[in-house]
Amino acid sequence: MLIITIFLEKALHEPMYIFLCNLCFNGIYGASSFYLKLLHDLLADHHVISYSGCLSQMFVIYSYIFCEFTSLTVMAYDRYVAICRPLQYQTLMTMQKVVQLLMLTWSFSLLESAVGMCLTAQLPLCGHHIPKIFCTNWAVVKLSCSDTTVNNIYGFVLMFLHVSQIVLILVSYAQLVRASLQSQTDRRRFIQTCLPHLITLLVFTTSQLFDALYLRYSSRADGSESGGLHTLQNALAAQFLVVPPLINPIIYGMNLQQIRSRILHSFKLKPRSSL
Repeated sequence: MLIITIFLEKALHEPMYIFLCNLCFNGIYGASSFYLKLLHDLLADHHVISYSGCLSQMFVIYSYIFCEFTSLTVMAYDRYVAICRPLQYQTLMTMQKVVQLLMLTWSFSLLESAVGMCLTAQLPLCGHHIPKIFCTNWAVVKLSCSDTTVNNIYGFVLMFLHVSQIVLILVSYAQLVRASLQSQTDRRRFIQTCLPHLITLLVFTTSQLFDALYLRYSSRADGSESGGLHTLQNALAAQFLVVPPLINPIIYGMNLQQIRSRILHSFKLKPRSSL
């Protein structure tokens, strides 16, 4: 609904809303890799996946993760320019610049994932069981019977890059908080446009933490683990594929007045005036 609203309303064809639309589209893209396979497993007697299908699922999942972090970084830059350098915003954030940032976001994310999948595809496997309800790179790499040093190094490089993005987002928002304290108008803009962004970052990062907890505790689990523990582990692991795509449209739809007004108007409801 949010994507359709932004697409149909010309008044919402602004950088902030275009980046938001891209964020929601990425959520749908990532969730599709999980829900389609989950639906297939629910209808099938045996829960199996081909090796090529596993690599394809991993490619979509990791490109979704990388695109999410990069999109949040771009959105932080957009808000920084809008609040801290408002007089230069129209000059810096042109439609051409928006298109370039979107292309960079997706190209960078797809390239990262493609390199990782190529490295994993070259590994000979000595096992065929993955303890998760979806494929992950680390789960497949652990099945390999050859040296995985290159894969580990590449994983650390990616981790450093995306942790750096989180640090960059936090630094930019520290500047935004400082600027918003100087003006009532900036404070209102920060609450309406930046607070949802911070909540989105928190939700996604927390979901990634759940996946890390799964990897930690699943490594301790043996074949005698209870069904309840295994279900809990899978639920924690799937948080980043389920929660952010569902929560993001709600967070932004409720906090951004222009989007909320147009969604309510489409249902012929009268929105409450903004405080």
